[in-house]
Amino acid sequence: MSERPQMTLAGVTLDAPDAQDLAAFYQRLLGWNVVQDEPGWVTLGAPAGPTALSFQTEKDYVRPVWPAGPDDPQMSVHLDIRVDDLDAACAHAEKAGATRADFQPQEDVRVYLDPAGHPFCLFL
Repeated sequence: MSERPQMTLAGVTLDAPDAQDLAAFYQRLLGWNVVQDEPGWVTLGAPAGPTALSFQTEKDYVRPVWPAGPDDPQMSVHLDIRVDDLDAACAHAEKAGATRADFQPQEDVRVYLDPAGHPFCLFL
């Protein structure tokens, strides 16, 4: 095997019916700054590092179902967000516009859905 070139994962991109709307939700949730905003594309940057979260408008976006059944649109990614106070983080997520998922598979993790239906987990 040849030598691997330097590679750094810089971020994750979520599709949405409206990139600006979903980015605004995550900006409220995470407090990250907008580093790029153009029609159909927004990137938020983490204040203390190189990680970015981007959003692109997809005109044919289909909202995932979680947990999905055999014929449901499947989620392709979910975000794990570490918090220092689970109850306070849950209240904040709901105030920002998230919806608590009906199915909660773990005692110490809370699953929420963003406005476009992407699941994300809050955990200690």
